Amino acid sequence: MADRHFDELAARFAEKIYGGAKGAIRLAVLQADLAEALPDRPLRVLDIGAGLGHMSLWLAERGHNVTLAEPAAPMLESARQRFAEAGRAATFIEAPWQDLLGQLDEPYDLVICHAVLEWLAEPHSILPVLHQLTRQDGWLSLAFYNRDALIYRNLLKGHFRKLRKQRFAGEGQSLTPQQPLDPRELEAAMAEHWRIEARSGVRVFHDYMPQEFQQKAEALDLVEMELAYRRHPAFAGLGRYLHWLCRPQE
Repeated sequence: MADRHFDELAARFAEKIYGGAKGAIRLAVLQADLAEALPDRPLRVLDIGAGLGHMSLWLAERGHNVTLAEPAAPMLESARQRFAEAGRAATFIEAPWQDLLGQLDEPYDLVICHAVLEWLAEPHSILPVLHQLTRQDGWLSLAFYNRDALIYRNLLKGHFRKLRKQRFAGEGQSLTPQQPLDPRELEAAMAEHWRIEARSGVRVFHDYMPQEFQQKAEALDLVEMELAYRRHPAFAGLGRYLHWLCRPQE
């Protein structure tokens, strides 16, 4: 298995991930978490696997100095266009995460790594690189596809054969990641170098709603309720993605 890049799926990614309520909820939760946690001063930010640049542009619009690293040329070009249309400057690097340490001179105040680990052949292998790229007094914003949520959704659908075989990866043109992460395994792998200071679920109920209810609900109401319940002890762990804000261990 190799790392998955999105050279051939940029348009589908844009439509499926950011074309509706799912994308709006995802951005709202990530942005709310970062707005609460980050200091009120300009930061040097590195967005690894920056995709279409949504999060990076939001940070740039708040005065931060942003570098986007993305291995898929079509995705990075879309991010460039998004920044150009917004009249914002940034540094753009077309490179996979494995090449970043050789190209970047000093660690960053904030490293963004959203929806990357689940597309890697060996998800935990990126963790030492993230640590080296983050300042000792800096932050890591880590969002990943939650294996628990995928199992629960398959339970609700009665996909018991898939559960017995423990086969969860998407195939072909699917945007279901190849390596959904077990949050307990990931936390154990991070424990030596990171402390997790805040946790949120991203889409803790939306994806479980019957489609007819999704269609009836107002987008603003969905976002409001997702934000209200993203850290609820009973619901946070059901988020399709989990978002952890982490600091390097002292």
